[in-house]
Amino acid sequence: MASLQHTPIFLQPTKSPHSIPSRSNLIHNLSFSATFPSLKLKAAAAAAAAATTTNGGASSAKMASSAATSYASALADVAKSNNTLDATSGDVEKIEKIFTNQQVFDFFANPVIEIEKKREMLDQIAASSSLSPHTANFLNILVDSGRIDLIKDIVSEFEVVYNNLTDTQLAVVSSVVKLESQHLAQIAKQVQKLTGAKNVRIKTVIDPSLVAGFTIRYGSSGSKLIDMSVKKQLEEIAAQLDLGDIKLGV
Repeated sequence: MASLQHTPIFLQPTKSPHSIPSRSNLIHNLSFSATFPSLKLKAAAAAAAAATTTNGGASSAKMASSAATSYASALADVAKSNNTLDATSGDVEKIEKIFTNQQVFDFFANPVIEIEKKREMLDQIAASSSLSPHTANFLNILVDSGRIDLIKDIVSEFEVVYNNLTDTQLAVVSSVVKLESQHLAQIAKQVQKLTGAKNVRIKTVIDPSLVAGFTIRYGSSGSKLIDMSVKKQLEEIAAQLDLGDIKLGV
């Protein structure tokens, strides 16, 4: 089974399950200044709720996608207004990793568990993961509105919004073994040449089913694929992609 790893490889122009500590101050009760328009997040919650109740003819999957998009856009809007877009993106990556743990996801998605207990757990997660206050508040809003079950979809939608706002191209590199950082940087450089994107962000996936080699998926919704998962193919096209001498294990 493929496993997702977050690799902090960014290419930009030359210019400028964790142990949870004891609960501290409740983030949910923090008083936010005018620089944090939390009402936008609450408005998004209301809009998302309306979307799931008024689109009677739409499938549940479409309604969930619409709600996730509303939440993700609201979070990005808040982050942009606070000049914390990159920091918020980092928070979202942490959230993705945390909620990959099925026990964590099931805890928050369980309607039987009291909201206050979920808030307490969020406070602990926010403290241990050093989440920004507005990100922690966002999670609390999802719990209060009963939409924390959308968190995985929201993470995916936020990534799309973030990439659009920052002209960032996401490239998912799948390989049998972990590639060295310099090789990932070379791949990022090639993807930038192919797409003309201002920035390139690399995510790595370890996928034993490839047997040997690696693949690079990029473009809208990963629509474009460079398949170098066989050693013979690697030898034939490595020179064209200028990826250098990459040693792969079988």
